[in-house]
Amino acid sequence: MAFILTFLGKGGTGKTTAAIAAAKSYAAQGQRVLLLGQDEGLGILLGETGLASEPREISSSLWAAVLSTSYLLEQSWDEVKQLEAQYLRTPFFKSVFGQELGVLPGMDSALALYTLKALDASGRYDVIVYDGQSSAATLRMFGLPEVLSWYLRRFREVFAESDLGRAISPFLQPVAATVLNNADWMSGNFSQPFSQANDILGQGQQAIADPSRVAAYLVTTIDPVALKAAQTLWGSAQQINLTVGGCLVSNATSLSDFHAQFSPLPLHVLPHRDEGDWRSLMEGLPNFKQEAQQAPKPLTVDVTQRQVKLFLPGVAKNQVQLTQSGPELTIAAGDQRRNLLLPPELKGQSVKGAKFQDGYLFISL
Repeated sequence: MAFILTFLGKGGTGKTTAAIAAAKSYAAQGQRVLLLGQDEGLGILLGETGLASEPREISSSLWAAVLSTSYLLEQSWDEVKQLEAQYLRTPFFKSVFGQELGVLPGMDSALALYTLKALDASGRYDVIVYDGQSSAATLRMFGLPEVLSWYLRRFREVFAESDLGRAISPFLQPVAATVLNNADWMSGNFSQPFSQANDILGQGQQAIADPSRVAAYLVTTIDPVALKAAQTLWGSAQQINLTVGGCLVSNATSLSDFHAQFSPLPLHVLPHRDEGDWRSLMEGLPNFKQEAQQAPKPLTVDVTQRQVKLFLPGVAKNQVQLTQSGPELTIAAGDQRRNLLLPPELKGQSVKGAKFQDGYLFISL
Protein backbone atom coordinates (compact mmCIF):
# COMPACT_ATOMS: atom_id res chain seq x y z
CA MET A 1 0.00 0.00 0.00
CA ALA A 2 1.23 3.47 -0.89
CA PHE A 3 1.41 6.62 1.20
CA ILE A 4 -1.03 9.09 -0.41
CA LEU A 5 -0.23 12.79 -0.07
CA THR A 6 -2.26 15.77 -1.25
CA PHE A 7 -2.12 19.55 -0.90
CA LEU A 8 -4.92 21.97 -0.04
CA GLY A 9 -5.00 25.69 -0.69
CA LYS A 10 -6.46 28.54 -2.66
CA GLY A 11 -5.63 28.56 -6.38
CA GLY A 12 -2.34 30.29 -7.14
CA THR A 13 -0.69 29.62 -3.78
CA GLY A 14 1.73 26.99 -5.10
CA LYS A 15 -0.29 23.85 -4.47
CA THR A 16 0.71 22.12 -7.72
CA THR A 17 4.30 23.30 -7.33
CA ALA A 18 4.44 21.73 -3.88
CA ALA A 19 2.99 18.47 -5.25
CA ILE A 20 5.63 18.23 -7.98
CA ALA A 21 8.46 19.08 -5.56
CA ALA A 22 7.22 16.42 -3.11
CA ALA A 23 7.01 13.80 -5.86
CA LYS A 24 10.51 14.63 -7.09
CA SER A 25 11.87 14.55 -3.53
CA TYR A 26 10.46 11.10 -2.80
CA ALA A 27 11.72 9.79 -6.15
CA ALA A 28 15.20 11.15 -5.38
CA GLN A 29 15.13 9.06 -2.19
CA GLY A 30 14.55 5.92 -4.25
CA GLN A 31 10.83 5.66 -3.58
CA ARG A 32 8.54 4.60 -6.43
CA VAL A 33 6.37 7.67 -6.89
CA LEU A 34 3.24 8.40 -8.91
CA LEU A 35 2.30 12.05 -9.45
CA LEU A 36 -1.41 12.03 -10.24
CA GLY A 37 -3.45 15.06 -11.31
CA GLN A 38 -6.68 16.12 -12.96
CA ASP A 39 -5.52 19.27 -14.71
CA GLU A 40 -3.31 19.76 -17.77
CA GLY A 41 -1.47 22.47 -15.84
CA LEU A 42 0.33 19.72 -13.95
CA GLY A 43 2.03 18.50 -17.13
CA ILE A 44 2.89 22.04 -18.24
CA LEU A 45 4.54 22.93 -14.93
CA LEU A 46 6.27 19.56 -14.87
CA GLY A 47 7.56 20.11 -18.40
CA GLU A 48 5.84 16.98 -19.70
CA THR A 49 3.25 17.39 -22.45
CA GLY A 50 0.69 14.78 -23.47
CA LEU A 51 0.26 13.14 -20.07
CA ALA A 52 -2.71 10.75 -20.08
CA SER A 53 -4.67 8.62 -17.62
CA GLU A 54 -2.19 5.76 -17.96
CA PRO A 55 0.90 6.52 -15.81
CA ARG A 56 4.06 7.33 -17.79
CA GLU A 57 7.58 7.09 -16.42
CA ILE A 58 9.22 10.51 -16.73
CA SER A 59 12.40 9.91 -14.73
CA SER A 60 13.97 7.32 -12.48
CA SER A 61 11.37 6.13 -9.93
CA LEU A 62 8.87 8.84 -10.97
CA TRP A 63 5.67 8.31 -12.97
CA ALA A 64 3.01 10.90 -13.82
CA ALA A 65 -0.56 10.86 -15.11
CA VAL A 66 -3.37 13.35 -15.75
CA LEU A 67 -6.78 11.76 -15.38
CA SER A 68 -9.37 12.10 -18.13
CA THR A 69 -12.89 11.62 -16.76
CA SER A 70 -14.34 10.50 -20.08
CA TYR A 71 -11.61 7.86 -20.47
CA LEU A 72 -12.10 6.61 -16.90
CA LEU A 73 -15.86 6.44 -17.48
CA GLU A 74 -15.39 4.19 -20.51
CA GLN A 75 -13.05 1.90 -18.58
CA SER A 76 -15.35 1.72 -15.56
CA TRP A 77 -18.41 1.04 -17.70
CA ASP A 78 -16.86 -2.21 -18.90
CA GLU A 79 -16.52 -3.28 -15.26
CA VAL A 80 -20.15 -2.32 -14.57
CA LYS A 81 -21.27 -4.57 -17.43
CA GLN A 82 -19.17 -7.45 -16.08
CA LEU A 83 -20.85 -7.09 -12.66
CA GLU A 84 -24.26 -6.90 -14.30
CA ALA A 85 -23.56 -10.13 -16.18
CA GLN A 86 -22.50 -11.74 -12.90
CA TYR A 87 -25.71 -10.92 -11.02
CA LEU A 88 -28.44 -10.54 -13.68
CA ARG A 89 -29.84 -13.40 -15.76
CA THR A 90 -30.58 -11.05 -18.66
CA PRO A 91 -28.18 -8.08 -18.69
CA PHE A 92 -29.56 -4.94 -20.30
CA PHE A 93 -26.50 -2.65 -20.10
CA LYS A 94 -24.76 -4.73 -22.77
CA SER A 95 -26.33 -2.55 -25.51
CA VAL A 96 -24.99 0.68 -23.95
CA PHE A 97 -21.39 1.58 -24.76
CA GLY A 98 -19.00 3.63 -22.68
CA GLN A 99 -18.27 5.99 -25.58
CA GLU A 100 -21.94 7.03 -25.56
CA LEU A 101 -22.02 8.10 -21.93
CA GLY A 102 -21.96 11.73 -20.81
CA VAL A 103 -20.18 12.91 -17.67
CA LEU A 104 -22.58 13.89 -14.89
CA PRO A 105 -21.64 16.31 -12.08
CA GLY A 106 -19.71 14.49 -9.38
CA MET A 107 -18.53 11.68 -11.66
CA ASP A 108 -15.03 13.14 -11.89
CA SER A 109 -14.50 12.85 -8.12
CA ALA A 110 -15.96 9.34 -7.90
CA LEU A 111 -13.96 8.04 -10.87
CA ALA A 112 -10.75 9.69 -9.61
CA LEU A 113 -11.17 8.03 -6.20
CA TYR A 114 -11.87 4.65 -7.81
CA THR A 115 -8.74 5.03 -9.96
CA LEU A 116 -6.68 6.13 -6.97
CA LYS A 117 -7.83 3.05 -5.06
CA ALA A 118 -6.86 0.76 -7.94
CA LEU A 119 -3.43 2.37 -8.36
CA ASP A 120 -2.81 2.12 -4.63
CA ALA A 121 -3.80 -1.56 -4.58
CA SER A 122 -1.57 -2.34 -7.58
CA GLY A 123 1.54 -2.35 -5.39
CA ARG A 124 3.55 -0.52 -8.06
CA TYR A 125 4.06 2.65 -6.01
CA ASP A 126 5.40 3.54 -2.58
CA VAL A 127 4.05 7.10 -2.70
CA ILE A 128 1.16 8.66 -4.63
CA VAL A 129 1.04 12.46 -4.72
CA TYR A 130 -2.42 13.64 -5.77
CA ASP A 131 -3.06 17.11 -7.20
CA GLY A 132 -6.80 17.69 -7.69
CA GLN A 133 -8.58 20.27 -9.84
CA SER A 134 -9.40 22.27 -6.71
CA SER A 135 -9.08 21.77 -2.98
CA ALA A 136 -12.85 21.62 -2.58
CA ALA A 137 -13.04 18.85 -5.20
CA THR A 138 -10.20 16.97 -3.48
CA LEU A 139 -12.04 17.05 -0.15
CA ARG A 140 -15.27 15.90 -1.78
CA MET A 141 -13.36 13.01 -3.33
CA PHE A 142 -11.76 11.86 -0.07
CA GLY A 143 -15.10 12.30 1.72
CA LEU A 144 -16.97 10.00 -0.68
CA PRO A 145 -16.39 6.71 1.22
CA GLU A 146 -18.01 8.09 4.37
CA VAL A 147 -20.91 9.75 2.54
CA LEU A 148 -21.68 6.73 0.35
CA SER A 149 -21.39 4.39 3.33
CA TRP A 150 -23.94 6.50 5.20
CA TYR A 151 -26.40 6.47 2.28
CA LEU A 152 -26.04 2.71 1.78
CA ARG A 153 -26.40 1.91 5.47
CA ARG A 154 -29.17 4.29 6.45
CA PHE A 155 -31.45 3.92 3.45
CA ARG A 156 -31.26 0.12 3.64
CA GLU A 157 -32.21 0.33 7.32
CA VAL A 158 -35.03 2.78 6.64
CA PHE A 159 -36.43 0.59 3.85
CA ALA A 160 -36.16 -2.63 5.85
CA GLU A 161 -37.99 -1.09 8.83
CA SER A 162 -40.70 0.64 6.79
CA ASP A 163 -44.21 -0.69 6.19
CA LEU A 164 -43.38 -0.92 2.48
CA GLY A 165 -40.28 -3.00 3.15
CA ARG A 166 -42.15 -5.41 5.44
CA ALA A 167 -45.06 -5.64 3.02
CA ILE A 168 -43.05 -6.62 -0.05
CA SER A 169 -40.40 -8.76 1.66
CA PRO A 170 -42.34 -12.04 1.04
CA PHE A 171 -42.25 -11.30 -2.69
CA LEU A 172 -38.57 -10.38 -2.90
CA GLN A 173 -37.27 -13.95 -3.05
CA PRO A 174 -39.34 -15.09 -6.07
CA VAL A 175 -38.65 -11.82 -7.89
CA ALA A 176 -34.93 -12.06 -7.13
CA ALA A 177 -34.80 -15.66 -8.32
CA THR A 178 -36.37 -14.60 -11.61
CA VAL A 179 -33.92 -11.83 -12.49
CA LEU A 180 -30.76 -12.62 -10.52
CA ASN A 181 -28.18 -15.40 -10.64
CA ASN A 182 -27.83 -17.49 -7.48
CA ALA A 183 -29.89 -15.10 -5.39
CA ASP A 184 -31.36 -16.31 -2.11
CA TRP A 185 -33.01 -13.51 -0.19
CA MET A 186 -33.76 -15.65 2.84
CA SER A 187 -30.17 -16.83 3.27
CA GLY A 188 -28.74 -13.36 2.79
CA ASN A 189 -26.94 -14.25 -0.42
CA PHE A 190 -28.97 -11.55 -2.12
CA SER A 191 -27.19 -8.94 -0.01
CA GLN A 192 -23.72 -10.00 -1.18
CA PRO A 193 -23.23 -6.96 -3.47
CA PHE A 194 -24.22 -4.63 -0.62
CA SER A 195 -21.82 -6.36 1.76
CA GLN A 196 -18.99 -6.05 -0.76
CA ALA A 197 -19.75 -2.36 -1.26
CA ASN A 198 -19.80 -1.80 2.51
CA ASP A 199 -16.46 -3.56 2.88
CA ILE A 200 -14.85 -1.44 0.15
CA LEU A 201 -16.23 1.80 1.62
CA GLY A 202 -15.11 0.76 5.09
CA GLN A 203 -11.58 0.13 3.86
CA GLY A 204 -11.58 3.57 2.25
CA GLN A 205 -12.71 5.22 5.48
CA GLN A 206 -10.02 3.43 7.47
CA ALA A 207 -7.29 4.44 5.02
CA ILE A 208 -8.31 8.11 5.01
CA ALA A 209 -8.39 8.16 8.81
CA ASP A 210 -4.88 6.66 9.03
CA PRO A 211 -2.18 9.38 8.74
CA SER A 212 0.41 6.77 7.81
CA ARG A 213 -1.68 6.03 4.72
CA VAL A 214 -3.26 9.34 3.69
CA ALA A 215 -2.34 12.91 4.65
CA ALA A 216 -2.83 16.47 3.45
CA TYR A 217 -0.76 19.64 3.76
CA LEU A 218 -2.02 23.20 3.60
CA VAL A 219 -0.40 25.65 1.17
CA THR A 220 -0.86 29.40 1.55
CA THR A 221 0.73 32.80 1.01
CA ILE A 222 0.70 35.94 3.13
CA ASP A 223 -2.44 37.11 1.32
CA PRO A 224 -5.34 37.35 3.85
CA VAL A 225 -7.76 35.62 1.45
CA ALA A 226 -5.35 32.72 0.96
CA LEU A 227 -4.81 32.47 4.71
CA LYS A 228 -8.53 32.33 5.42
CA ALA A 229 -9.02 29.72 2.67
CA ALA A 230 -6.29 27.53 4.18
CA GLN A 231 -7.90 27.73 7.63
CA THR A 232 -11.31 26.84 6.20
CA LEU A 233 -9.87 23.90 4.27
CA TRP A 234 -8.13 22.72 7.43
CA GLY A 235 -11.44 22.56 9.28
CA SER A 236 -13.18 20.92 6.31
CA ALA A 237 -10.50 18.21 6.16
CA GLN A 238 -11.17 17.33 9.79
CA GLN A 239 -14.84 16.79 8.98
CA ILE A 240 -13.95 13.94 6.60
CA ASN A 241 -11.36 12.53 9.02
CA LEU A 242 -8.42 13.54 6.80
CA THR A 243 -5.26 14.37 8.74
CA VAL A 244 -3.57 17.68 7.96
CA GLY A 245 0.11 17.30 8.81
CA GLY A 246 1.36 20.88 8.44
CA CYS A 247 1.34 24.09 6.46
CA LEU A 248 3.62 25.37 3.68
CA VAL A 249 3.84 29.15 3.25
CA SER A 250 5.00 30.35 -0.16
CA ASN A 251 7.74 32.99 -0.32
CA ALA A 252 7.45 34.08 3.31
CA THR A 253 10.41 35.77 4.98
CA SER A 254 9.19 34.97 8.49
CA LEU A 255 6.74 32.48 9.95
CA SER A 256 6.21 34.24 13.29
CA ASP A 257 2.94 35.82 12.16
CA PHE A 258 1.42 32.48 11.13
CA HIS A 259 1.80 30.41 14.29
CA ALA A 260 -1.32 31.77 15.98
CA GLN A 261 -3.45 31.02 12.91
CA PHE A 262 -2.20 27.47 12.35
CA SER A 263 -1.14 26.25 15.79
CA PRO A 264 -0.31 23.46 16.56
CA LEU A 265 0.65 22.60 12.96
CA PRO A 266 4.33 22.79 12.00
CA LEU A 267 5.02 25.59 9.49
CA HIS A 268 7.51 25.55 6.63
CA VAL A 269 8.60 28.12 4.08
CA LEU A 270 8.05 27.10 0.46
CA PRO A 271 10.94 28.90 -1.28
CA HIS A 272 10.62 30.71 -4.58
CA ARG A 273 11.48 28.46 -7.52
CA ASP A 274 13.54 29.65 -10.45
CA GLU A 275 12.44 28.17 -13.77
CA GLY A 276 13.80 24.64 -14.16
CA ASP A 277 15.17 24.55 -10.60
CA TRP A 278 13.42 22.14 -8.24
CA ARG A 279 16.38 21.41 -5.96
CA SER A 280 15.82 24.30 -3.51
CA LEU A 281 12.15 23.38 -3.13
CA MET A 282 12.92 19.71 -2.63
CA GLU A 283 15.49 20.45 0.06
CA GLY A 284 13.06 22.70 1.96
CA LEU A 285 10.29 20.13 2.25
CA PRO A 286 9.49 18.45 5.57
CA ASN A 287 9.11 14.75 6.35
CA PHE A 288 5.43 14.65 5.42
CA LYS A 289 4.61 11.19 6.73
CA GLN A 290 6.36 11.69 10.07
CA GLU A 291 4.73 15.05 10.75
CA ALA A 292 1.29 13.77 9.76
CA GLN A 293 1.48 11.02 12.37
CA GLN A 294 2.21 13.65 15.03
CA ALA A 295 -0.65 15.97 13.98
CA PRO A 296 -3.84 16.36 16.03
CA LYS A 297 -6.31 13.58 15.30
CA PRO A 298 -9.48 14.84 13.61
CA LEU A 299 -11.66 12.59 15.76
CA THR A 300 -11.25 10.61 18.98
CA VAL A 301 -13.94 8.61 20.76
CA ASP A 302 -13.34 7.75 24.42
CA VAL A 303 -15.75 4.96 25.32
CA THR A 304 -14.69 4.91 28.98
CA GLN A 305 -15.22 8.65 29.47
CA ARG A 306 -18.24 8.54 27.12
CA GLN A 307 -16.87 11.47 25.18
CA VAL A 308 -16.40 12.39 21.51
CA LYS A 309 -13.66 14.90 20.68
CA LEU A 310 -13.65 16.52 17.25
CA PHE A 311 -10.95 18.94 16.09
CA LEU A 312 -12.47 21.82 14.08
CA PRO A 313 -9.78 24.47 13.44
CA GLY A 314 -10.65 27.59 11.49
CA VAL A 315 -14.29 27.35 12.58
CA ALA A 316 -16.02 29.83 14.89
CA LYS A 317 -18.23 28.64 17.73
CA ASN A 318 -21.36 30.07 16.10
CA GLN A 319 -20.65 28.02 12.95
CA VAL A 320 -20.89 24.71 14.79
CA GLN A 321 -24.24 22.93 15.08
CA LEU A 322 -24.84 19.58 16.74
CA THR A 323 -28.00 17.53 16.25
CA GLN A 324 -28.93 13.98 17.15
CA SER A 325 -31.40 12.01 15.05
CA GLY A 326 -31.75 8.28 15.54
CA PRO A 327 -28.51 6.39 16.14
CA GLU A 328 -26.14 9.03 14.76
CA LEU A 329 -24.78 12.47 15.59
CA THR A 330 -24.77 15.13 12.90
CA ILE A 331 -22.11 17.80 13.21
CA ALA A 332 -22.30 20.83 10.92
CA ALA A 333 -19.30 23.18 10.80
CA GLY A 334 -19.43 25.94 8.19
CA ASP A 335 -20.64 24.34 4.95
CA GLN A 336 -19.43 20.85 5.95
CA ARG A 337 -21.62 18.21 7.57
CA ARG A 338 -20.61 14.95 9.17
CA ASN A 339 -22.78 12.04 10.26
CA LEU A 340 -21.01 10.25 13.08
CA LEU A 341 -21.89 6.61 13.73
CA LEU A 342 -21.10 5.88 17.36
CA PRO A 343 -19.40 2.63 18.44
CA PRO A 344 -21.68 -0.11 19.82
CA GLU A 345 -20.89 0.84 23.43
CA LEU A 346 -22.31 4.34 22.89
CA LYS A 347 -24.92 3.66 20.23
CA GLY A 348 -28.33 5.06 21.13
CA GLN A 349 -26.97 7.22 23.96
CA SER A 350 -28.37 10.74 24.14
CA VAL A 351 -26.11 13.78 24.17
CA LYS A 352 -25.78 15.11 27.71
CA GLY A 353 -23.65 18.13 26.92
CA ALA A 354 -21.37 19.80 24.38
CA LYS A 355 -18.82 22.58 24.43
CA PHE A 356 -16.54 24.21 21.90
CA GLN A 357 -13.12 25.17 23.23
CA ASP A 358 -9.74 25.94 21.60
CA GLY A 359 -10.86 24.56 18.26
CA TYR A 360 -12.22 21.32 19.74
CA LEU A 361 -15.83 20.21 20.01
CA PHE A 362 -16.34 18.06 23.12
CA ILE A 363 -19.52 15.95 23.20
CA SER A 364 -20.54 14.13 26.37
CA LEU A 365 -22.86 11.10 26.16
